[in-house]
Amino acid sequence: MERFGSVGFGPVLLVCLMSGASALLHTANLHSQCKSCDPHPADCESYQCISNCSVSKVCPNPQDVCAVVWWRETGIVTVETRCHDPTQPLHGVMLEDYSSSDCVLTIRHVSGRNLRLCACTGRDCNERMLLNKPSEGSELVIMNASENKTFKLRQLCKFCDVESTVCNATGVCESSCNVTSICEYPEEVCVSAWSRSEGNTFIETVCHNPGLKFHGQYLMDYNNTMCKMKKVKGMEDFYICSCNAEECNDRLIFPGEPVPPVDESKYLPPLLLVSVVPPLIIAVLLISLFYCACVCRQQKLKVPTTKGMDSETCAIIMSDDNRSDSSSTKANSLNHNTELLPIQLDAVVGKGRFAEVFRAKLKHASESFQTVAVKIFPYDEYASWKTEWEIFSDVELRHENVLQFLTAEDRKAARQYWLITAYHERGNLQEFLSQHVIGWDELCQLGGSLARGVAHLHSDRTPCGRTKVAIVHRDLKSANVLVKSDLTCCLCDFGLSLRLDSSTSPEELANSGQVGTARYMAPEVLESRMDLENIESFKQADVYSMALVLWEITSRCSATGDVREYEPPFGKLKEHPCVESMKDDVIRDRLRPEIPASWSNHTGVHLLSSTIEECWDHDPEARLTAQCVVERFSDISSAVIPPLSSDIKSTEDSGNDQK
Repeated sequence: MERFGSVGFGPVLLVCLMSGASALLHTANLHSQCKSCDPHPADCESYQCISNCSVSKVCPNPQDVCAVVWWRETGIVTVETRCHDPTQPLHGVMLEDYSSSDCVLTIRHVSGRNLRLCACTGRDCNERMLLNKPSEGSELVIMNASENKTFKLRQLCKFCDVESTVCNATGVCESSCNVTSICEYPEEVCVSAWSRSEGNTFIETVCHNPGLKFHGQYLMDYNNTMCKMKKVKGMEDFYICSCNAEECNDRLIFPGEPVPPVDESKYLPPLLLVSVVPPLIIAVLLISLFYCACVCRQQKLKVPTTKGMDSETCAIIMSDDNRSDSSSTKANSLNHNTELLPIQLDAVVGKGRFAEVFRAKLKHASESFQTVAVKIFPYDEYASWKTEWEIFSDVELRHENVLQFLTAEDRKAARQYWLITAYHERGNLQEFLSQHVIGWDELCQLGGSLARGVAHLHSDRTPCGRTKVAIVHRDLKSANVLVKSDLTCCLCDFGLSLRLDSSTSPEELANSGQVGTARYMAPEVLESRMDLENIESFKQADVYSMALVLWEITSRCSATGDVREYEPPFGKLKEHPCVESMKDDVIRDRLRPEIPASWSNHTGVHLLSSTIEECWDHDPEARLTAQCVVERFSDISSAVIPPLSSDIKSTEDSGNDQK
């Protein structure tokens, strides 16, 4: 019996073990396996994202599904992957569809934030998320998730091209577009258009570059967070809106008045025409008189006139030998043509933190060449290029003492961004002063034009009285001032400049940071104690820097009888002093560049030196404004009788101009 018992027990035990293992495997199969990682950056492209999560986990409960929470802050896409019980809320939201093997994100507004959530069923199905359900037969692009790097998502917009709609262009309409797309290029914004044709109405939703025309129109309101429809002039029943927020082109806000189905202007009663026409005539006359007054004033101020672009070559840049200026009525714009300008680079003439400057030749249709300057930014300096382009894009910035901007280009093949400007052969002011000694007249020309350029930058009005956004340079120094052929100055290099828009908050101003060149920084900038509640404080810092440049110019004037070798302000410091060493001299010791006793030998220089000292006062509130310095120059130059000759003397025997 013992033998029989031992023989019979073995197979029974084996069967039991196999049954238990099978049961365990069956139980394991009932539990989902999901990606499970705390919040971390994700990669996105087109209409899908990859979680970049390397941890897979068997879910603890059989009812658990794979889930994803997706959001972004300042453009950075962040995802959280996890197992989740669908009978319980996820971040306060109940998941609706979790039976699919695709994790399709749906947007929810939770605690003031836009969250996208999805859930799915399948092994590690939450590794890849979709912004939209893929169309039948479409194929997902397999992305490379091996590079675990922070991904800054381009704008998310509704993108359905043209679809019919029941919206009648009144109140608020929804686009009814069910496709969300990640824009192809970082500069693109969300755009919608409403149109009516032959009794049918349509809505178009797309991503679009605001630097390019959309239906023949430039987008002017693309920095809004809401899509506010505006009627396109000259086009019947056609509205366009643009905005720069997530899916902002889905909700379209129309003006209060409905769009009339037909043009009934021809049925206006004669009485209405009689009441409207006279005021229009009066308005036209007033505008004409105002325009004539502006033109006369510009001529008195010797503002250089401009000439138009040739439509075939995108830009004809005319040269005036008396001013060495290139000019264009189409300046302050991006080159919107598909063909790039025919430009041949000659030589590097300057190099900065963000870009290189080349002398170049622009080819005309007549086979002749025009010399221009091209500032070239690498692709990873897009922000610097965009900042300077946006400053130049303000048409009211144009002034004889601000570098003449021609156009901007995105050279995709070379992965470069270009800014194309006028070229000035004499180079920058620092190099010019190091090679030349100047007379009193030249001092007034250089210094006065520098002050006029800064005053125009700071002003909220143009010489004609039009409203203008005040701008601060924030990196004023002699290397960022160019010398024109008539020995006047023009400001350049606006890569760190800031528009002082009335809507700019103190927080945004604070985020602009401590910028500039340490040698030329005002005391309050060195100490990071700017009064952010007062935008005038930014102008006062510019005036301090301008005072140092005026000191450089004056130090090379022969009218004092004592001209020393050129040196920058605080010349005893090393070539590129740091902020801390500048603090020691400027703040602790209250030092400023030396005003030699010989400057009092000349009445004009003596008066100018007093102005310079007022401009670099330690107390920002005590400094003069740039406009006040302009008036001081006018008073000083008229009060001093100039000598019979005031020729420039080169420090080099050759006497050649700098290149």
